[in-house]
Amino acid sequence: MKLLPLYQSRFSYSHSWAVALASRESTEGQHLSIAEGSCNGRVEGTFRGINHPRRRGDGTFEPNFQGVIETTDGATILLDSKGYGSASLAGERQVVVSGTHVSDHEKYIWLNNTIAVGEGAVHTLSSGEMEFVFSWYELVWEPITQ
Repeated sequence: MKLLPLYQSRFSYSHSWAVALASRESTEGQHLSIAEGSCNGRVEGTFRGINHPRRRGDGTFEPNFQGVIETTDGATILLDSKGYGSASLAGERQVVVSGTHVSDHEKYIWLNNTIAVGEGAVHTLSSGEMEFVFSWYELVWEPITQ
């Protein structure tokens, strides 16, 4: 298989809520955040969505994200993705996700039969706001050589 660049999304959370689900010894919890941003690449436009990740007791997040891309050429693309995120040694959160996209626009209908994978990072900006950056790739099947 090979990976073809699909798009990069950049977003921040306009609103977030969290509920702690465990004792003081654990960080387990459930979150809900509203995302707003943009996409650039083979898919370009406005990016919005809702993430409702679980934070496990070991501090690892499990993103569960549903969103929409409103493309610059008038299409609507829906995204459904899941993954996991953990902190790096530098304190930056590293995220790996997989997802599917669907659209009824003739230019993007090919997305309906693709699997996408992505890598992301969470950056703290000088304003204290967190920015999420994800690079998405189309996963393309290739014959297995023997």
